[in-house]
Amino acid sequence: MSARPKIVLALGGGVARGWAHIGVLRELEKAGLAPDAVCGTSIGALIGGLYLAGKLDALELWARSLTQRRMLGLLDFTIGGSGLFGGKRLAAQLEEQIGSTCIEMLNRPFVAVATELDTGREVWLREGSLIQALTASYALPGVFSPIKQDGRWLVDGALVNPCPTSVARAFGGHVVVAVSLHSDLLGAPDDPPPTNPATVSSEHEGASALSRWLRPDRMILQKIFADRPDGPALSSVMVGALNILLDRLTRARLAGDPADVLIAPHVARIGLVEFHRAAETIDLGAQAAREAVPLIRHALSTLKA
Repeated sequence: MSARPKIVLALGGGVARGWAHIGVLRELEKAGLAPDAVCGTSIGALIGGLYLAGKLDALELWARSLTQRRMLGLLDFTIGGSGLFGGKRLAAQLEEQIGSTCIEMLNRPFVAVATELDTGREVWLREGSLIQALTASYALPGVFSPIKQDGRWLVDGALVNPCPTSVARAFGGHVVVAVSLHSDLLGAPDDPPPTNPATVSSEHEGASALSRWLRPDRMILQKIFADRPDGPALSSVMVGALNILLDRLTRARLAGDPADVLIAPHVARIGLVEFHRAAETIDLGAQAAREAVPLIRHALSTLKA
């Protein structure tokens, strides 16, 4: 009996919307369609790497426990650094889970996509420290400090390849399944209105909500996170600009190298910094994956025929 065609999963970037990847992975496992390899960008790399390291349960438990206050506690604000936050507290959380694990030690092939800061080149991290690869892949410029590896400074891979179908295909995917978190930015036309508007925040509200937990005497942070009567805060502008960048670049890259099956969770109503809405976001990912399962089965059967 011939082996099943190889499924390679491409997990896209999307900041807090990335929790949807957890739901996708759960549903693919349940359907007997676990990927043979995983490629990820930014939070897609983070979740894909932890999944292959056997830490998905711990990650989901942690994600569901997050509140706005707990999330702020993980952000180590720095003055004079190359990023708004140093990222050491988040890295310490990762180290607790995966320690000195190397990519070569994972049970299936894995690639994290990063960007070389000096040249703008796309970098595929497929060996060495897993923690270093993950932190480089999500090192959003201006937010987290770049990661130095092999003499080069690396930043967020979403700047060059926000949904890495090209990487998945290069690594031998017979069926490339992509999870894009930027194919639904305006919402589906038939999406029902939220049943509880008080629980739904816009991008603008999601960024400025952080200001609720800031001490009044920390004026620098107030200027960054607190919106003003005459215009949005720096954080609101950054989040809005990132949204536009990821939307346009994702569409362009997917048009040039489309997936065999595209999973596009309806996450438009989840703000990029609303990490505390993990339960809702995971469910949206699971729903989208369930709808895609017949398409994946069809692609597999077509290749076998």
